[in-house]
Amino acid sequence: MSCTPQSTAEEPAPESSVEASATAAPSVAPSPQTSSNRQTMNLNQANTAASQTSNLYVGMWVTEDGYIRHELLPNNRYDEARGNRERAYQGCYEITGNRINYWDDTGFTADGEFRDGVLYHGGYIFYQER
Repeated sequence: MSCTPQSTAEEPAPESSVEASATAAPSVAPSPQTSSNRQTMNLNQANTAASQTSNLYVGMWVTEDGYIRHELLPNNRYDEARGNRERAYQGCYEITGNRINYWDDTGFTADGEFRDGVLYHGGYIFYQER
């Protein structure tokens, strides 16, 4: 996953390279589907399955005392508050199975694990607000 800080400035589109296109391999026509590759999950199905898993975890996660609050947003960004300090940390997250990986906007990385509806992260236990 590529994680870049949120930015309000538009970035210019990358320029195309004539040199790169001149050395590109010729395209090959796709082969007819066989019974083995018909059963393979297509990219849209894989994205839908990953999205459904992530949607289970989207929302606010808090420690029992309410001191640390992680809001997992549907766009794979998160916002962490600590005590009275709102937006103490912000960044991206990625969920694979029951694992979560965080990349905050300062470059710090962390991970965690969801087990039985509870998030274990950085020595803390988080519960999802309903």
